[in-house]
Amino acid sequence: MKIKSLLLLGGVGLLWLNNSQAANILSNKTTLKIIHYKPALADDITIKGKITDKSGPIPGATISLKSNLGVGTSTDGEGNFVIKVPADGILIVKSVGYKTQEISVQGKTIFNITLIEENNNLSDVVVVGYSTKKQGELSSSVSIISAEKLKGVASNDVISMIQGKAPGVVVSSASGDPTAAPKINIRGISSINGGTAPLLVVDGNILGAYGSEGATYSPNDVESITILKDAAATGLYGSRAGSGVIIVTTKTGKAGESKIEFNSVVGFNSPSTGKFKLMNSQQLYDYQKTFSNPNSSVLNNDTNWWDLATRDGMTQNYTVSASGGTEKTRYYVAGNFYREQGTVISNDKNAYNLRTNLSSQLTKKLKLSLLLNGVFTRDNYANSNSLGDGYLNLPFDPAYNVDGTPVDPRITPSWLGRDVENFLHSTQYNLSYARSLNLSADVNLDYNIVKNLTFSSYNRTTFYNTFSVDYYDKRTKEGGATNGSLYNSTTYKNRLLSSNRLKYENSFGENHLTVLAVGEAEKSYYDEANLNGKNLPAGRPVMSTATDIISNPSGGTNEYNFSKYLSQVDYNYAGKYFAIASFVHENSSRFGINKSGGDFYQMGASWILSNEQFLKGIKPISFLKLRASYGTTGNAEIGDYPSLGLYSIDTGASYGGLPGASPSQKGNPNLTWEKQKTANIGFDIGFWNRIDLSVDLYDKRSNALLFFVPLPSTEGYKGYFDNVGALKNRGLEFNLTTKNFTGAFKWETNLNMAFNRNTILKLTNDKDAINPGGSQPSAVGRDIFDWKMPIWAGVDPNNGDPLWEKVITDADGVQHIAVTNTYAQATRQYTGTSATPKFTGGFTNTFSYKGISLSTFFNFVYGNEVYNDSRAYFDNDGLYESYNAMVLKSGWNRWEKIGDVATHPKPVLGGNHDSNQQSTRYLEDGSYIRLRNITLGYQIPDSWLSKIKISSARVFVSGDNLWTGTKFSGIDPEVDLTSGVSSFRYPLNKKVLFGVNIGL
Repeated sequence: MKIKSLLLLGGVGLLWLNNSQAANILSNKTTLKIIHYKPALADDITIKGKITDKSGPIPGATISLKSNLGVGTSTDGEGNFVIKVPADGILIVKSVGYKTQEISVQGKTIFNITLIEENNNLSDVVVVGYSTKKQGELSSSVSIISAEKLKGVASNDVISMIQGKAPGVVVSSASGDPTAAPKINIRGISSINGGTAPLLVVDGNILGAYGSEGATYSPNDVESITILKDAAATGLYGSRAGSGVIIVTTKTGKAGESKIEFNSVVGFNSPSTGKFKLMNSQQLYDYQKTFSNPNSSVLNNDTNWWDLATRDGMTQNYTVSASGGTEKTRYYVAGNFYREQGTVISNDKNAYNLRTNLSSQLTKKLKLSLLLNGVFTRDNYANSNSLGDGYLNLPFDPAYNVDGTPVDPRITPSWLGRDVENFLHSTQYNLSYARSLNLSADVNLDYNIVKNLTFSSYNRTTFYNTFSVDYYDKRTKEGGATNGSLYNSTTYKNRLLSSNRLKYENSFGENHLTVLAVGEAEKSYYDEANLNGKNLPAGRPVMSTATDIISNPSGGTNEYNFSKYLSQVDYNYAGKYFAIASFVHENSSRFGINKSGGDFYQMGASWILSNEQFLKGIKPISFLKLRASYGTTGNAEIGDYPSLGLYSIDTGASYGGLPGASPSQKGNPNLTWEKQKTANIGFDIGFWNRIDLSVDLYDKRSNALLFFVPLPSTEGYKGYFDNVGALKNRGLEFNLTTKNFTGAFKWETNLNMAFNRNTILKLTNDKDAINPGGSQPSAVGRDIFDWKMPIWAGVDPNNGDPLWEKVITDADGVQHIAVTNTYAQATRQYTGTSATPKFTGGFTNTFSYKGISLSTFFNFVYGNEVYNDSRAYFDNDGLYESYNAMVLKSGWNRWEKIGDVATHPKPVLGGNHDSNQQSTRYLEDGSYIRLRNITLGYQIPDSWLSKIKISSARVFVSGDNLWTGTKFSGIDPEVDLTSGVSSFRYPLNKKVLFGVNIGL
């Protein structure tokens, strides 16, 4: 090392000498006194390197010079970096979630640095917007669900699998039917007439609102799910992200040895009836004797229609995948078959999926990715009468003739049931199914124009086709009136999307800056055709065999387009201070010609306090970050032509044999985007690298709500769409993860909960409610789903009559509550309850020890009221004596004599004073906690597998929906939370599954 010394010669002069000069002077025994020395800067050298962890490259890691923090850079997407520093310098390497390292250069020019994780969650790289970031660097509210966390629950729909896994994300289903998709809401209902499903993004490209088209991926191919909730997170999708964004990232190959994996799951489904039971013949006979005079001969039959309508089914799920590649080319190829038999007869789902993900670094600057996916599905639907008949048919009626064939009630004089329907008879002839094919192809290019500047072009095309059949054979009740009928429907959808992105990313010392500009365009085509015919020969469900039509063919074609321009600036300093801001302008053909464009903006900031010196000494706190964001997002899910004046085909308006049309929708050239303004504050804190807590508070206000305004018939139109009204959602979310044991025996716990309240702030034309006469009026100042109906006051102990509350206003204007046994006099009142839960959440425990693993997952909903609509049919106090009845729940009783305090009125043939009319009698607590999944697995030791040349193998057994705790009297308390109504519920499926995962 060169040293320049400051010497005092003879006590007079000052000289700067190098080492050799000083040595010569000293060798001549010159008297010198050394006062000071100063190191000379070593020659700068260019070094290259790669920063990784145990899983692979670490993008965005910062490398700076310890002696001059202004000299620095960051790693690219592959973890590579280049920097020019002195040959004797010391490098500081930092990345959120990893331990900081100091590396001495010592003249070396190539470095491969492996960072050690300090907090696994913080170092996870997640997809956010049009780029990736480490979880610890986010300034927004985001939930990440890995493929590992999706395991356990058996489903062919990812949305079903995330139920209870993320705070503020509510998944609900009104049916256990495997062909039925669940509903999902993020942070409450943000629209009244507009769509409330989140935007779905798959592998970086917009797919559309969830449920808008068939599945385009298999859950087995999913690498991770990222759920964006606040404005800063949804920013770049802000124009259509008012209800949140779900980003699905599918699996890719990794450089290195090729892997072949086989996964198999086989199990059995059984229908769950909860606390609900229907009467057998003896019970029903004894019950009917209290209000009628049934003939004892009815006891000759005891048919369990529920057991005949339901069954034990089988679930099968098989996946074979191959992945691998080199540093330049990587691949992932997978095929999947999924079959689930519904627990209602003749109902099942069959899905076949093939995916190929390829990526290749064609040159040093150009990368190509090709993603191909195909899904073929066949859904067989249950007979439309199976479920209803299973609930309502009388056990007195026989299901089969003496010869074993199903009874045809139409020719059975002794049939007593009201609906004269035996679904077993019609099921053997009728058909109802749909088949669909969904193909998608992504071609993505990433080109490094110059250092730190990248251009990317992401392009997708999708083709979606469905064909459905409903056939009613002439031998059945449903097909008898038309001498056999057939309904065919065909749909075709094609979407084209091109997203072109320019990104600049650079580091200036400890300053890291990313600037993004995007231009995006989307075009969609949709066609539909519907045909029907009648007079078909028995057993010939083909339209060419029909000799007449039921109604004229129908159909149509739709188109829409979106175009978007956006910019974003993302900045962080020293891994401590983060800020992000974006602006989006989007146009849509769905809105009026005067206001088709919408402007949206988002901003967020965060501060990692744990990286500050004043917190370094507080050892219990391993991580602490504060976050805040604010911005606007939008909603365009209101149909394709809401702003145009529309006509409907009207057969009554035909003239001279030519079709006619009548006005249906009035045009509105000023119709524009529905907007949400969201503010979010939150913090993330970790203790001892074992306890992680995230908390978020938000306020989301929806303005310019898209709403169909009805018009009086004198206007000549049914109505028009306009921007009217406003509502707000406020809530609190938290997610807590604790690592209780971390040794050979591991135990991890996760609890997430969300509290949300919504309020309607304003409606069009100063209206008080959207539906004033409905059971959920959606009134100003109230929850959208507040219940309003006559309030049940119990049973009159003197005579067994039903009672309801009646509000009486006296001469002074003071209101008093009286009771009445006349339903027409009962007062419709707000019940003080809502279909909206007070809170929702999930609770997971994971245990592992020497290859043995056990996980339990509960999800829960609390504080919502469910209207059990089906009780009006089988809990009706004698009104429908030709329907079966339910066995009263424990604690319920019927009035029998004067003085009885009963929950149920006296049964009376023909009904007791309209006791089964809508009232809070059938409004029940819908709260529940459910053991959603429990899985016990064993990882077979490698030493056992090496002999048969298998790299890994795991066997497991799991159970879904094995236990539910609830007060609800019906089959299942889980309902579509956007309606809160339970009616002839398809039973929940309990599943016991056995699986094996093998890696070669």
